[in-house]
Amino acid sequence: MEMISSKFFFFSTLCLLFAFTNAIDFRYCDKKGDSDIEVKGVEISPYPVVRGAPATFSIAATTGKALSGGKLVIDVSFFGWHIYSETHDLCEETTCPVSVGDFVIAHSQVLPGFTPPGSYSLMMKMFDENKHELACISFNFRIGFGSPSVADS
Repeated sequence: MEMISSKFFFFSTLCLLFAFTNAIDFRYCDKKGDSDIEVKGVEISPYPVVRGAPATFSIAATTGKALSGGKLVIDVSFFGWHIYSETHDLCEETTCPVSVGDFVIAHSQVLPGFTPPGSYSLMMKMFDENKHELACISFNFRIGFGSPSVADS
């Protein structure tokens, strides 16, 4: 049984590495990159994001300590203006408890059809169950001009 577990872990890690080879550039909020969680990559699908259609934001990370819970705080800006905030339970975005090692945070959302196209920036802070900040990253993303029916053609 341990052999199957090892093969599954290896395959999962390989898939993560492949999935994040075309990752979105991100930066740590702390210029030194001092974080309890190391972010390995950010992927957005589809990219650019299509208004009125589901978009998935996936963040590959690694941790040196097990986590039993926490929060994600997301702030979105459009041309430098803060326009949206949301808070999520960490365990709704990944499998808890989070074991020491690699994990993925994945959040899917449908942006309203009236969302303006253009360049956005997103800042995500991750906190443990004691409200200690584990990581803070930011990255830019685009929302396309098309609608779902135009993007599908």
